[in-house]
Amino acid sequence: METTAFLDLTLFNWESQVKRMTMTFDSFTDEELYLQVAPQRNRVIYILGHITAVHDMLLPLLGLGERMYPELDAYFITHPDDPEKELPAPAKLRACWKDVNATVLQHFRTLPPAAWLQKHTMVTQEEFEKEPHRNRYNVLLSRLTHISYHLGQLVLVNR
Repeated sequence: METTAFLDLTLFNWESQVKRMTMTFDSFTDEELYLQVAPQRNRVIYILGHITAVHDMLLPLLGLGERMYPELDAYFITHPDDPEKELPAPAKLRACWKDVNATVLQHFRTLPPAAWLQKHTMVTQEEFEKEPHRNRYNVLLSRLTHISYHLGQLVLVNR
C-alpha cells in the first residue's frame, strides 16, 4: 500500500470522527450541554469548548496558520471545568467547533503527504533528528485518540 493510501485512510478517519463528534454535540440541547459526564466530572459544554480549543491549536502546531479562537484557552485549556464560572454561549461554541474543524480539514487536505512526516512546530530540529516520530502525522494520530476519548465520555452522560 502506498504512503498516500495510509494518509487518505487517516484523513478519512479524522473526518468521520469529527462528524461523529459533531452529531453527538448536536444531539444535546443547549440546556443538556450543562450536564456533567458523571458526578464531579466535566460538563458536556466544557468538553465542546476544550476539544474546539485543542483543534484550534493544531493550526500553529502543524504550521498551518494562526489560531482562530485563542480566547477559548482561558475557559477550556488553562482551567478545569468550574460550574460556577460563566462560559461562552452554547451557540457560540457550536459555531466555533464547526468553523475550526472545517478550516483544519481544509488545511489537512492541502498538505502534501511528505509534509506529514516533517516536524511539528513544538520540536526543535535537533530534537526531531533524535526523535523523528515527533512529526505532524503523529500529532494527527494523537488527536484522533483524543476525539475517541471524549466521545467515550459523552456516551456516559445521563440525560
